[in-house]
Amino acid sequence: MSSRGKVIILFLALFFILAFPLSKAQENPKSKCLLCHEKSMPGLVGQWQKSKHFKAGIECDACHGDKHFTIKDFNLAQMPTPQTCGNCHPERLEQFQAGKHSSAWVAMEAMPTTKDQPHPIIGGQKGCGGCHKMGLVDIKEDKEYPYGLGCDACHTRHSFSREEAKNPMACLPCHMGFDHPQWEMWSTSKHGVINQIDGNSQRAPSCQTCHMSGGDHRVMTSWGFLGLRLPEDDSVWMGYRATILKGLGVLDWNGNPTPRLDIVKTGKVARLTRDEWVAERDKMEKICAQCHGKSFVENNLNNAEQVLKEADKLMTEAILIVEGLYQDGILPKPKDYPPHVDILRFYEVQSSIEQDLYLSFMEYRMRAFQGAFHMNPDYMHWYGWAPLKETLVRIKDEAASLRKETKK
Repeated sequence: MSSRGKVIILFLALFFILAFPLSKAQENPKSKCLLCHEKSMPGLVGQWQKSKHFKAGIECDACHGDKHFTIKDFNLAQMPTPQTCGNCHPERLEQFQAGKHSSAWVAMEAMPTTKDQPHPIIGGQKGCGGCHKMGLVDIKEDKEYPYGLGCDACHTRHSFSREEAKNPMACLPCHMGFDHPQWEMWSTSKHGVINQIDGNSQRAPSCQTCHMSGGDHRVMTSWGFLGLRLPEDDSVWMGYRATILKGLGVLDWNGNPTPRLDIVKTGKVARLTRDEWVAERDKMEKICAQCHGKSFVENNLNNAEQVLKEADKLMTEAILIVEGLYQDGILPKPKDYPPHVDILRFYEVQSSIEQDLYLSFMEYRMRAFQGAFHMNPDYMHWYGWAPLKETLVRIKDEAASLRKETKK
């Protein structure tokens, strides 16, 4: 080719480059979604671009599908579920599904008064639904509750950071407050204080150290949320437990299982076989023994369990007092009520004595035994044990007043 021909070709090539520059999408095919979202959701895009997923070349459609292209078809974008994450992280998905977090929505929906709450509290996720949606995974089939959560409850979108999820503060939004203040118990315990002073140096355990050892996403404990196990060799304690199970409606007042037992099983809120309890207890002993001697570990776990037994003794007395008011016709039985005490109605009850019974179980008993296991003596005593005893006195006084009024 002549020199003149080469010059002409070079000129034409330069002309086309200048006249028709490559679009960003052509320069980088992975940026097709970003062309719109970096304008409408710059914060989201910024988080995504800093993520390990982005750096690994994983595109948006891996999680959101490939049917959404314009603002008019935004409803075609898929919302990922734990199963979506499981395509790349199958082991973690299997662990998650075997644990209690995956059953969080089932456990909430099983409560008899969930249906009575205003929609924003459950469906709008401004109350119980805000945390329990972690277990709402079948969002494709759920038109009322379309915004389920799973993995991104801890690995928040769109950075999906492992480091973030390993920080104990990741547990704070859900594990705090009224009936499960694990954050308050841990963060003000010696474990929590050392962990915060040392900047999570691992000298003292975080939430994940004990409850997600080795990165296990199963997250189970020996006692479960309700602090109940079956069977029980201690006959006295088994008597307390039977009364509590009746108060929860899991057993009827003849001692027979009710349909609620299936909910307890599905929600994984109690250990229902000896092998299951022992397996979780042994696992925790091994974790504690990484820093403490075996006798120290066993002594502290045993003492915490005895706190639970003593709390169950107080709860049993309170339940029987209120049940006696039902049996004697002093407390009326509305049509939508069961014929006996039902602690799981929570605050949707008719009298102050029933409100006190619910507080005794869901707040004070919980704080007593959970505070003991989280190695926080002050929290266990003054936020759990003491108000549990105070409320029992009030229940006795209220019962006596109701009986006196009935005799007039």
